[in-house]
Amino acid sequence: MATIIVQPGGPRAGHQRIDLTAIAHNRLMLLLLMFMGITAIVICRLLWVGIFAHGASGDDALSGFLPARADIVDRNGVPLARTMDAYSIAVRPSKLIGEPAEIARKLHEIFPDEPQAAFYKKLTGRGWAYLRRRALPEEVAAVNALGEIGIEFPREKERLYPQRTLAAHVLGFAPNAERQGGMGVEAAFNDRLTDPAQRGRPFALSIDSRVQGALESELYAQLVQTRAKGAGGIIMDANTGEIIAMASLPVFDPNKLQNYAGKRCSESPLCNHMVQARYELGSSFKPLSIAAAMDAGVVTSMSKRYDATAPLPIGGFRIKDDHPLGRWINVPEILVHSSNIGTARIADEMGAAPLQKLFRSLDFDQRAPIEFHERAAGLWPSSWGRITSMTTSYGHGIAITPLHLAAAYAALVNGGIWRPATVRKLDPDAVPEGRRVFSAATSARMRQLLRMIVAAGTGRSADAKGFRVGGKTGSAEKPQEGRYNKTSLVTTFASAFPMDNPRYVVVAIMDEATGQYGLRTAAWTAAPVVKRVVERVGPMLGVMPDEQRDVDISDLMPLLHGDKEKE
Repeated sequence: MATIIVQPGGPRAGHQRIDLTAIAHNRLMLLLLMFMGITAIVICRLLWVGIFAHGASGDDALSGFLPARADIVDRNGVPLARTMDAYSIAVRPSKLIGEPAEIARKLHEIFPDEPQAAFYKKLTGRGWAYLRRRALPEEVAAVNALGEIGIEFPREKERLYPQRTLAAHVLGFAPNAERQGGMGVEAAFNDRLTDPAQRGRPFALSIDSRVQGALESELYAQLVQTRAKGAGGIIMDANTGEIIAMASLPVFDPNKLQNYAGKRCSESPLCNHMVQARYELGSSFKPLSIAAAMDAGVVTSMSKRYDATAPLPIGGFRIKDDHPLGRWINVPEILVHSSNIGTARIADEMGAAPLQKLFRSLDFDQRAPIEFHERAAGLWPSSWGRITSMTTSYGHGIAITPLHLAAAYAALVNGGIWRPATVRKLDPDAVPEGRRVFSAATSARMRQLLRMIVAAGTGRSADAKGFRVGGKTGSAEKPQEGRYNKTSLVTTFASAFPMDNPRYVVVAIMDEATGQYGLRTAAWTAAPVVKRVVERVGPMLGVMPDEQRDVDISDLMPLLHGDKEKE
């Protein structure tokens, strides 16, 4: 009998299992390599896009980690505006479980500056609404403790102004960090602030926050003391055009914007009166007009006299002096005693053309010379007859912004070079060349005359001891319904210091100040502000008081009538 032996299938099965394991392992390794390869490709592509897509630098690769809007700092690096992750508090009325009236009451206790009725209106509204923007962490914790599931706490990019109202009109505001700025620096330099290549670097302003604080403080104190409607001031570098401080009162807090839509500039706290409001600035024009006459060859001697014995009749009107001297007066006396009659006679002798040329060279017919979008142009006379030339010479019949005046005075004292104002911190090699509007000799003589006005004239209350302040007062009636309101004055003191080597221009303006004992003119309302401001900010700006130094006015003092009588 034959025997058939069949080989067992066990070994074949074991061998088969070993092959399947190897295949699975190989496939797993292949997938892993493919995954690593794809990941490497993605990483390389991201690096390529981040580094080379804009053809600039590797900084763009980090743009996603930069703030949506660059910080704004003052000239010394003090933060004035920042973009931060901030808490907001919002409500979904449909999800509230508590009584809206009770929740509104508790919210008012946490935020006493917001009326309870305003909270109740939002809590009972139809849709999602903000209860608070830019809430502090402790405020968020207090609201969260109410236990309301209908109240939410979204984190948002917010534009914060850590100095609150300080330099608010200069900074402006940005309603949202990613959007166009609303006014001021935020609007004027929006492209720079949102540029991905630059927003990682703070934007430095020419503003000095210490000086800004002092200016705002002194203006506010004077506003309260004189019960003025408004006030403003400018401190400018006389040689570069940089704005060191600019204030307009009343102020606003850019962290707590309200809706002022539809209000005129004169009625809105958002209005920067230093660049948006136009005033007839009165006698502060007189030094400019006399300087024009000097350059035109009309005033060739300081001792030349002009008839001020009586009001000057012209075209059915009479030009009068507030404090008539009733005699013939020379050029220093015209400025020291602020004579409208004397200035008008000089302008009449000079004619319209030189005065128009000067005013145009100072941009009085253009918008205020600064980067802001919100800026006004001067109100230029429609015709330049004989009357216009005479009245504009002492600041009536032409209206400009205070910034126009500050830039003009910088040119008047710095050797004769006009430069536009700027809120950017300038490197020494970036200072604009400017244009000559006064001769150097005329500028030197005007420094003497302006110092003389403060030493012996209407500007005595601005005489900060040791700082050699020079300047001119200006008191002008405000036009109203086609005529001048004699009870409504805008008072100005335009000045510079130290007058032996002018470095800074200081302009102070008071709007409808009532003054004390009925003394409402610039000598009593605006000039004292300049004195206190200079005393405070001079050392901050590196100008130390020195009573051993001064402008030499010894050749002019004998020309004053009182001094001549004593000789």
